Amino acid sequence: MTIAPFAAGTAAADLNTRRLLDMKATLGTLSNQIASGRTADTHGGLGAGRTQSLSARAQIGALDGWIAVAGTGATRVALASASVQQVATLSSAAWSSLISARTGAGTLARSTLQQGAVGQLGGALDALNQSTGGQYIMGGRVTDRAPVESVDRILDGDPAAGLDGVRTVIAERQVADLGIATPKTGRLDLAAAGASVSLSESALPGVRANFGFTIAQAASSNPSGLAVAFQAGTPPAATLSFAVQPKDGDIVRVSVRNPDGSQGFVDLTARNAGGGGDGTFAIGADAAASAQNLTTALAGRTVTGLQSANPPGATAALSGGTPASATVTVGAGLTAGDSVQVTVGLRDGTSTTLSLKAAADGTAAGTFAIGASPADTAANLRAALATALNATATTDLAASSATRAAGDFFAGSSSPGLSPRRVATDAAGNATGYVADPSGRTMIWYKGDDTSADPRQTATVPISRDQSVAIGAQANEAPFRAVLSGLAVLATTPFDNTNTDSTRFDAYSARMQTLFKPADGQPSVQGVAAEFSLASAQIDTQKTLNTATKAMLQKTVDGVESVSTEEAAAKLLTLQTQLQASYQATAMLSKLTLTNYL
Repeated sequence: MTIAPFAAGTAAADLNTRRLLDMKATLGTLSNQIASGRTADTHGGLGAGRTQSLSARAQIGALDGWIAVAGTGATRVALASASVQQVATLSSAAWSSLISARTGAGTLARSTLQQGAVGQLGGALDALNQSTGGQYIMGGRVTDRAPVESVDRILDGDPAAGLDGVRTVIAERQVADLGIATPKTGRLDLAAAGASVSLSESALPGVRANFGFTIAQAASSNPSGLAVAFQAGTPPAATLSFAVQPKDGDIVRVSVRNPDGSQGFVDLTARNAGGGGDGTFAIGADAAASAQNLTTALAGRTVTGLQSANPPGATAALSGGTPASATVTVGAGLTAGDSVQVTVGLRDGTSTTLSLKAAADGTAAGTFAIGASPADTAANLRAALATALNATATTDLAASSATRAAGDFFAGSSSPGLSPRRVATDAAGNATGYVADPSGRTMIWYKGDDTSADPRQTATVPISRDQSVAIGAQANEAPFRAVLSGLAVLATTPFDNTNTDSTRFDAYSARMQTLFKPADGQPSVQGVAAEFSLASAQIDTQKTLNTATKAMLQKTVDGVESVSTEEAAAKLLTLQTQLQASYQATAMLSKLTLTNYL
């Protein structure tokens, strides 16, 4: 009996069979490589190179994601840049039109400025409503709706809903600053008694702190003829209170007077104990304690008003302080040519000096007649001062009032407590201060996100493992608001094409020009454009680097996973020759017998 595995010649036959099978398998592998150009169909077939291939492919996958996101981000940045550039172009055009209208042949152009500004305002709003892929890009994190209202609703509001537009807000503020009486004295009290003329700020703290002129200084060229007594004023004190205890996140907007006489806003958020920081005040044990904490947070500031939603119903009661005043007494030493100068301040930080000169008849502008007695002269001085105040009120003060009101309108927000500031009046229509809760009165022009301290951070693009580029934007950024404020004032203010309107036009023009072209170092639309330009360059640079890195990694993958078809073909031919020879030898051996061998 013969045991097959141990029979004579069995081992050699098995070895030969295995060799033939291995050669056939290699033949199949080479055929597949020639057909596909790849080393193997699976990573398992790559042998030791599979780890290198898997690692490189993972990096390529990440790079593909960053490259794709960079492409999307680049598109968004390009559109945002185009929007910003459009606003900048319209701002520059408005600035140039004002310059042109202030020069030689500009009087005819003044009458067309208003209509042109309406179109420019509409163009700027359209630019700020830019969208891509169904998403609006100038609303911060809010991308599903247009961030800004239409030009008609911004200018004229929604009467059916009881919401005023910027036109009404400007008119309301001008009445508050100029007063309802005639002549317009800018809310200053002007009187004459005997040989003296007195000019003083309002006795009402809310008026004195917020509206009209302030009296900055008064002087005389000849004290023996025009004796001046000037009394500097002191601001009223503000007592802050809440109707109910504020909740965490409640916002109050505080109106403050800056050292230069201008006004500004400070927005503070109520925070629970331990949650404070910049721009916050602590919630106390009760409403009174919270009000005291708010007062502490405002230490060193001159508060002129306070507003919030209701609740918490924040209010500021102004009291105390002294009005500034100037008294001019006509003396026996008065001669023609003697003058008195009164400097009045405006709420935008500017000031103007009224100079009145004694003259024999007092018919020329800026003069007052020397009368038969000091009392007569004082009466003439009072009339001349009233005329000068009226002229300045209807020009510089009206222009200042309009630009500040427009600024307040565009500083408004849909966040509770941050509605545009509105004027409170008494029964006679005289402004007495600002409304503590102005919500529901004014069109909110901006409907996007306004909760981020940095608008750029409202959208980011990851361009590498450790690097992201901030590309967010909000239409209510300060540079955009300034341009829109200027265009809104220009769109709501008509000018005559006569030389008699030159002084008024110059007063408006000077203030609007600073909105269209801020001073060096101030936030500007061009600055926003520069930020997007840098972001675009950063994205493009990293995208180029990612593309180059991907190409190098792809070469690594190809080196592991791909084969040279020429080399594989040569191996295949060699293997076919070997296999054919093996088959022939095996066939010959299968026919070999002892008889044949002998």
